[in-house]
Amino acid sequence: MATAQLVLGPPGSGKSTYCAGMREFLSSIGRKVSVVNLDPANESLPYKEDINITDLVRLEEVMERLKLGPNGGLVYCMEYLETNVDWLVKDMAVKDASHYYIIDCPGQVELYTHHSSLRNITNRLKEEGMKVVSVHLIDCENCTDPSKFISSLLVSLSCMLQIELPHVNILTKIDLLSKYKELPFDIDYYTDVMDLSYLLSLLSDESFFNRYKKLNEAIISIVEDHSLVSFLTLSIQDKESVHKVSTEIDRASGYIMNQDERDALTSSFLSSYPAEYQYMKNMGVREKLTENKD
Repeated sequence: MATAQLVLGPPGSGKSTYCAGMREFLSSIGRKVSVVNLDPANESLPYKEDINITDLVRLEEVMERLKLGPNGGLVYCMEYLETNVDWLVKDMAVKDASHYYIIDCPGQVELYTHHSSLRNITNRLKEEGMKVVSVHLIDCENCTDPSKFISSLLVSLSCMLQIELPHVNILTKIDLLSKYKELPFDIDYYTDVMDLSYLLSLLSDESFFNRYKKLNEAIISIVEDHSLVSFLTLSIQDKESVHKVSTEIDRASGYIMNQDERDALTSSFLSSYPAEYQYMKNMGVREKLTENKD
């Protein structure tokens, strides 16, 4: 059976860039990769799509005919795709184990935190035999703002519970982190989502957020009670970083590399990684942050 990554994330998180970079990496090791664009609002793609939702429904036409705004139009497009999901299933070789898909989704977070169409579409793909893993992207710049990071945690948790798939959360653009405001805590604090009460103490110093202290405490409690959210770090230009992320995604989806892929990785000096100590997994990111600080 085929395998697919369902790439989710808010606008600006780097979904399309991720799809292009991940496709390039996986193709370089011999994996047969196709990219599916399910975002009818994405007009300038950095990759050559193999399947495009605009062949089925166009956002501009929907907005014009039904007098809808961009958000309402996107919801209609997803519902239309759900109704005509056979079109997608027909174009995807879901029974072919040699096929690997990267599915680029819209950036409207409500589509995967509250609305059911995207979940129903992936459920249909699973019923056809496809193995699907959800890949949720968050811009690492959100780590520099406690309120944005708490919001990102809640969106990630909502996505995990709503989509009901094996799930991998990723902090993207990690190579740019040193250019943002200095983090109050080590990068491991954010990837492992440690004691969030420390973030709450930072928020309490701001008069605006102090008024919503109880609400923030409740949100933090929800995230910590579920204990489901953690992050990988990714720099899409860094081959080693992409390999580590793809390895975790393969584990989540149950994908097993064939011998040709292993040989290709070996020739690329990325054959396999031994089990790492917790402190070592973000060593490259930590070193870059330290160099910038020095």
